[in-house]
Amino acid sequence: VQLQASGGGLVQAADSLRLSCAASGGSFSTFTMGWFRQSPNEGREFVARILWGTPSTAYAASVEGRFTISRDNDRNMVFLQMDSLKPEDTAVYYCAADSPPWSDGIQVHGYDYWGQGTLVTVSS
Repeated sequence: VQLQASGGGLVQAADSLRLSCAASGGSFSTFTMGWFRQSPNEGREFVARILWGTPSTAYAASVEGRFTISRDNDRNMVFLQMDSLKPEDTAVYYCAADSPPWSDGIQVHGYDYWGQGTLVTVSS
């Protein structure tokens, strides 16, 4: 399974950005998909996940109400719509896939496949 994240860039605070992640190989519709981020000198942290079988989603408290994760199983893609961006959202964003047997989708170690990351920089 290969994951290719895209859509990062430099934006100003309060702007919006939409990240995309294209998956190839494997059975995408059976994967729980997640987004994580990592800032310099910080560990990789959970941002959002969407389950394989239902549109059930979960978010980190820091992004709840501002970010929206979605998926398109026909196109093998997952998205992260980021609104009302803040400077503290600056990080490299990674998409990840959790194949069966699934984890809770919140922990880094629960994911089996990772994309290369896309940099999001939010200026104040």
